[in-house]
Amino acid sequence: MSAQKSIDQMQFPSELRYSKEHTWVEPSGDTVKVGITDFAQDQLGEIIFVELPAPGDEYEKYAEFGVVESAKSTSDLFMPISGEVVAVNHTLEDEPGLVNQSPYQDGWMLELKPSDPSQLEAILSAEEYLGLIKKEA
Repeated sequence: MSAQKSIDQMQFPSELRYSKEHTWVEPSGDTVKVGITDFAQDQLGEIIFVELPAPGDEYEKYAEFGVVESAKSTSDLFMPISGEVVAVNHTLEDEPGLVNQSPYQDGWMLELKPSDPSQLEAILSAEEYLGLIKKEA
């Protein structure tokens, strides 16, 4: 198993928004992509299984939407905003390690059509999220 990275070695793209529950959101037109942050995947270690919802499922903000299992723990995933799942990254069923290798590109988890796009404004910027995790570390 690889050694954990320091926060300074992690990436937090500035165009994304971040939740306190360690998910990221990337707005794109009238939908958003959702995944877990570099910090979250690093804390989990080698991811061996990802359980995701089905397209058409609807969730409220902060609702549990799936599970990530690593060699050392299982973690629930929490929805950063309310909305309907319109797409799921099925590649993760066979290649869950993509979440470790590429948390913001290939390791995205789902695409969501927000029911209340104004909720995006309450999600943290990269700088705010970095401040939060530095306190936790």
